[in-house]
Amino acid sequence: MARRRKGLPVNGVVLLDKPKGLSSNHALQRVRRLFEAQKAGHTGTLDPMATGLLPICLGEATKFSAHLLEADKMYRTRIELGVITDTGDAEGEVIECRAVPALTRQDVEAAIARFRGEIDQVPPMYSALKHQGKKLYELAREGKEVERKARRVCIHEARLIGFEDTAFELEVSCSKGTYIRTLAEDIGAALGCGAHISALRRLKTGPFDSDAMWTLEALEALKDQPTREAQLMPADVLVEHLPALAVNDTAQARLAHGQSATADVSALDVEALTRLYHAETFIGLGVVTGPREVAPKRLLSTVAIS
Repeated sequence: MARRRKGLPVNGVVLLDKPKGLSSNHALQRVRRLFEAQKAGHTGTLDPMATGLLPICLGEATKFSAHLLEADKMYRTRIELGVITDTGDAEGEVIECRAVPALTRQDVEAAIARFRGEIDQVPPMYSALKHQGKKLYELAREGKEVERKARRVCIHEARLIGFEDTAFELEVSCSKGTYIRTLAEDIGAALGCGAHISALRRLKTGPFDSDAMWTLEALEALKDQPTREAQLMPADVLVEHLPALAVNDTAQARLAHGQSATADVSALDVEALTRLYHAETFIGLGVVTGPREVAPKRLLSTVAIS
């Protein structure tokens, strides 16, 4: 007999303003408990030191969270020059101090310009990537270092928004998989003095920005469960970049049984993913399998079978 899942069947997305010092998983569990949700997941880890946008998916929305992992991101960071740490940020151990040359704003701008566009980036040891089944940061804490292959990432924009003698602030728009700590270290190396980050804030991820974020305190201050649930965004906000397809009653019934269905997919390519709607209600994702055919890919468990 299956064990009954604890909690309420709460479904939707909340944009959390993750506070400094809290791991992404700890923040996730705080939100899950606050909504009394049966299930929760996030769409991309933020370091404990980092703050800002962390989309939290509850219930059925977790089925589509992976689509946001591929999304571009935007960050604001403060980069300190002349000090190199083992983690690339202010929470690590200082491993080297170097003199900072007399730099102008133009010097820093020129160094930043070298890293715009597609670049190869070596992931840091203090990361959640795995080597032979073990996370790199676990190996790093054991004093071990392993070879990491460079990965291709894209820095869409890197804008200098503040400059001091030994520090500057940068706003970065980038592709998935970009490590801002590594970018800061590479810019510091280009300037000849090394660097680490002392602050990091995520401002955007995919279609979401910081305007709609909630702090934990603001969520806790809402008067009751219905009020909190009313603030949730629907699950399909996670896949709004995909084309939409309306299906009729017959097609909906076939899809709910795991079968392909006839639909007007003339505007879509074969193998294209599409959002499925029945009676204007989101029912999940489908994949185009033929000139007039769509098959279920990932449906909400609430889709009726008739």
